Amino acid sequence: MAASRPSFICTSCARALRTGNASQTSRAFSASVAQQQTSPDLPRWQQTPPAMQMPFRLRPQPKGLAWRVNSEPETLDAMYDRFVGRVGEVAKGQGLAGTRGRDMLPEEVKWLAVTHKSFDHGRRGFNDRLAFLGKRIVDLQTSLALLNAPQAPSATALSSRGDVYKHPALEGADNITAFAKNNVLSASRLAKVALNYGVDKVVRWKPKKSENLQGSGLDTVLAHTVYSIIGALALQRGGEVAARTARERVLQPLGLR
Repeated sequence: MAASRPSFICTSCARALRTGNASQTSRAFSASVAQQQTSPDLPRWQQTPPAMQMPFRLRPQPKGLAWRVNSEPETLDAMYDRFVGRVGEVAKGQGLAGTRGRDMLPEEVKWLAVTHKSFDHGRRGFNDRLAFLGKRIVDLQTSLALLNAPQAPSATALSSRGDVYKHPALEGADNITAFAKNNVLSASRLAKVALNYGVDKVVRWKPKKSENLQGSGLDTVLAHTVYSIIGALALQRGGEVAARTARERVLQPLGLR
């Protein structure tokens, strides 16, 4: 009497074990995985790293149209040219091929700065660290702009009482409040600046619902990308280029000078 198969082994696997085809199946599977890992040497922004690819898909394909992002370098370079503008002239002495926005960053960094962590499950890199640095720079430039802005009427009335600790350098200190900075750097306002430069055409992300980009957080993603571009410029071209880009290309369109 043949031994009964264990309940945790399916019929096809049990048949493969009896006929001796299990080793051939495993060898074929290993060969397919090895063949997948020997893909051409493409940059990371252009493909998922082979070691991070799965041999098969676990989830079913989503219904509806597949979300596609920009993969044309010329479209990306045009956005950087609009975003940086004439600020690139500050980096003339850094041995660059030109002073346009496309010349400010290496190819890999240009794609990394516009890649959100929702794109390809973050396997091609994402811009969180660049955005963290860029936000600190924009916050500082916003504080300096608010400090030099005209004083609010209520603050002027309070300072006219002849307070003891009064100094001309502190006249605009009342303008620097968390409420004022949050109003200036709200995600919706930064998103409008990003739309003017065409950042929405090149940002790489995966919305939760392709038919509802606003509900999927488009404004937050665009604001995040603006910060990451400033952070990338700071790391590659120095603080002067990044600070001037933040002042002239981000804060001035928002009404701060």
